[in-house]
Amino acid sequence: MKRLVNQHLCNPDCHIPPNRSKELSHSLSQMEGVTPIFKALADETRVKIIYALLQEPNLCVCDLAQITELTISGASHHLRLLKNMGLARSHKEGKHVRYCIHDEHVKIILEEALNHCNHLPR
Repeated sequence: MKRLVNQHLCNPDCHIPPNRSKELSHSLSQMEGVTPIFKALADETRVKIIYALLQEPNLCVCDLAQITELTISGASHHLRLLKNMGLARSHKEGKHVRYCIHDEHVKIILEEALNHCNHLPR
């Protein structure tokens, strides 16, 4: 009697070699840091803040609150989360704290998401 290597197979011909399966499984562990980034960007308000910072870098919390129609406290909360996730950064200009996107990677993520949305059938 032939023993199946993986009891979850739908068809004995429908599987990859075990060594390739282990390689893929190992490579998935590299994705652990990606999930929190997408969770942060799963909030529409945070995406709007990032988009506003792409359009106009160096905005203060008051500007972002006005643009996104949030309270200053609400905008500050979202900015803190974006900073903690490495999606935004801040710097001081005199008494003001200004915000911008963290780096080009953030810009690319948002631009590619927009490109993808524009190519989806409507």
